[in-house]
Amino acid sequence: MNISLGCDHAGFQLKSAVAAHLQSLGCEVTDHGCHSSDAVDFPDIARLVCQSVLSGEAERGIMVCGTGVGASIAANKIPGIRAAVCHDYHSAHQSVEHDDVNVMCIGAQIVGAWLAKDLITSFVQATFSTEEQFRRRVEKLAVLEREAVQYVKP
Repeated sequence: MNISLGCDHAGFQLKSAVAAHLQSLGCEVTDHGCHSSDAVDFPDIARLVCQSVLSGEAERGIMVCGTGVGASIAANKIPGIRAAVCHDYHSAHQSVEHDDVNVMCIGAQIVGAWLAKDLITSFVQATFSTEEQFRRRVEKLAVLEREAVQYVKP
């Protein structure tokens, strides 16, 4: 599996452990930065990670920031991306199985390297359910996304 990986400065320390674990699982990793602990704006990195997923260069993305929340907000602004903050094993796999999440966001200030590895394994090994109820709900998410334009004020 190809994974698009990105972080902001708060996630920089954890990103190397994330990349190494992904590689140990047999994943190919495209690292979109950041590449130091110097301050960077997470929306810029989220854009790169999500573009990689949407273009098909990567099957899924992982963002690491301080809490995972900012990265999730940024990623979810991009049509076609379903991002979730996952800080527990169950959410990491169920978000894919039930909601077809394609970008997982984790908080380096919330989880340590050992838990991040468990989350990543769970996320990478999960597959979207073939059950009609989950497929129907994800299609409704896509409809909400397409219709959202009408709610934007000029």
